[in-house]
Amino acid sequence: MPVPLHTTGKASFDDIYDRPDPRDYYARMSELDYRIPELAKPFFEQQIREYRASARVDAPTVLDIGCSYGVNAALLRLDTTITDLTAHYRGAAEADLDTLIDRDRARLAAADRCPDVRFLGMDAARPALAYAHAAGFLHETVHADLEAADPTDEQRDLLACADIVISTGCIGYVTEKTLVRIATAHPRRRPWMAHFVLRMFDFAPIEAELAALGYRTERVPGMFEQRRFASADEQKQVLNTLAEKGIDTADHEAAGWLYANLYLSRPLPKQRPEADGTA
Repeated sequence: MPVPLHTTGKASFDDIYDRPDPRDYYARMSELDYRIPELAKPFFEQQIREYRASARVDAPTVLDIGCSYGVNAALLRLDTTITDLTAHYRGAAEADLDTLIDRDRARLAAADRCPDVRFLGMDAARPALAYAHAAGFLHETVHADLEAADPTDEQRDLLACADIVISTGCIGYVTEKTLVRIATAHPRRRPWMAHFVLRMFDFAPIEAELAALGYRTERVPGMFEQRRFASADEQKQVLNTLAEKGIDTADHEAAGWLYANLYLSRPLPKQRPEADGTA
């Protein structure tokens, strides 16, 4: 069966985000060796540690944009892997939804490695959000498309709680419109950000908008495998896009993998006005 392509040129997996539970999601992602959340995990853990030390906040709030079924939260809180989660859900192939949720809640209660971190998730896929919240991976959720409209007052209140904003694949679907609306949800405080961005998407417009809000952005050295291409058509489209941008794909996308860069954006410290010498 042909894999449909999104307007970005990437394969579209919209159908698996509309399921009431993540069994089909993990089965499909496992087939493609999906690994970016695992590669991202130590960087997110580092951001949490550094934020605690810098802001002197014992219990930071992490907002995951494009969180789907709470994958990043599950990996961080359970200290697990995509392979393990795939096996976990495959082993419950015949379970009903309530049983599946109860299994996840029990596992989380027994092995939560981040009890002092509050996880928020934002996504346009309501069923995926609902499961992540019911299973306990996400404490609160925001079902919104901030490309199209400002958040509601209730959504803005939740977004304003974010200390650290993370993502592992949504940039390209969302742009500076969404990130600016999140960054300015709180009238005075700006959250830290860590975004894994596929090389086919230009982060420069987002970096410029964040800079206007007082952020400094740096790209972490290296590249990170996201997943294997879902089809020859997807690979062809992505290679064409990268060639148009003058990006060398040898040994990377040309070898069959989507690759991402990591961008860290933090608000610059506010400068105290210098004394003018008057008493």
